Amino acid sequence: MTTTEQQEHTSSSRKWLMLALGMLAQTSGAVFINGAAFLIPALHDDRGLSLATAGIVVAMPTVGIMLTLIAWGVLVDRIGERLVLAIGLGLTALASIAAYWATSLVVLGLCLLVGGMAAASANSASGRVVVGWFPPQRRGLAMGIRQMSVPLGVAIAALTIPSIARDHGVGPALLVPAVICAVGAVLCIGVIDPPRPNRAAAEEQGLLANPYRSSAQLWRIHSTSILLVVPQYVVWTYALVWLMSDRGWSAASAGILVTVTQILGAFGRMGVGALSDRLGSRMRPLRWVAVSTVLSMLALGISDWLNSPVSIAFLVLASIVTVAPNGLAFTAVAEFSGPYWSGRALGVQNTGQYIAASLVPPAFGALAAVSFPVAFLVSSIFPFLSVPVIPNDHESKD
Repeated sequence: MTTTEQQEHTSSSRKWLMLALGMLAQTSGAVFINGAAFLIPALHDDRGLSLATAGIVVAMPTVGIMLTLIAWGVLVDRIGERLVLAIGLGLTALASIAAYWATSLVVLGLCLLVGGMAAASANSASGRVVVGWFPPQRRGLAMGIRQMSVPLGVAIAALTIPSIARDHGVGPALLVPAVICAVGAVLCIGVIDPPRPNRAAAEEQGLLANPYRSSAQLWRIHSTSILLVVPQYVVWTYALVWLMSDRGWSAASAGILVTVTQILGAFGRMGVGALSDRLGSRMRPLRWVAVSTVLSMLALGISDWLNSPVSIAFLVLASIVTVAPNGLAFTAVAEFSGPYWSGRALGVQNTGQYIAASLVPPAFGALAAVSFPVAFLVSSIFPFLSVPVIPNDHESKD
């Protein structure tokens, strides 16, 4: 092997190692953030909390995320990805350990809130690692792979936290994310910050300029993502309940189907990311996904209204399609905002999505209580509105 070939092999290996570490960081944070929901049975049965109160407690990590996403993004732009990932995951581990010793509901809620605030570090920083190390023609696939982290984190949490909480209590169950986040913090010390021009060179190239002032591109991508997250969370939140109450499935069978759709959705993210690389475009496939989301939610609502068994197939289709745009929009935001603004821009991107996602369950729960078909049909309005908002393609700043 020649020296040039060795250098190319080392560079390629490094990219994939950085992707693996970015996935580890995002997965670790997802175990803490999403794992809290699996504490509800123990909080309800062992501590006697109502389901509403237990729901408020386990929502604290999500509240924490929304409070600090932009702040972590600013810090990533200032000090780089490696330190943010190591510090953020380390603080998440400490919050989980503190929750283990919590003797009151208020203290437990505060620990979960602080842990969510710390875990938000992985959202922007891990995405920046992937975008920074992979060239444009490979970024879509790489980001699609990175987007599998959340389903993986949910799966790990689902396999461990409920049984530990049932047999040993809430505190011991929270040692699971504590250990995983601690390991993630240590391993993320090995992250190498992506190369970027120094500040003097960046200023000459215009990379320090605020991209929000020069174009509406970022605002349009943010708005698109907010609109597209509505049907995604409608399906995520109510698929299991719909299968059991409207279709008469058992809890076990419904759970298996939902798990399968999550796996298919993860691979769908990879596929649409690879497609964007092949096309050299993020916005064209994003527009196609938005239109497909409209059609799949309409098909699901109409077939359910007609009480057709084919509605199950449309649920599977909607579960795959509605999660597909996340990686495309995330990559586009990072590319357009550039290496000195992408941390903040990705923070804004995620904050908007989390706020919208938090409003979906109560709003569409009221509609679903009247009629699931109505809830599905109303949710199709939001991706329909997103189609004209999606901007045209652009050249990235990096």
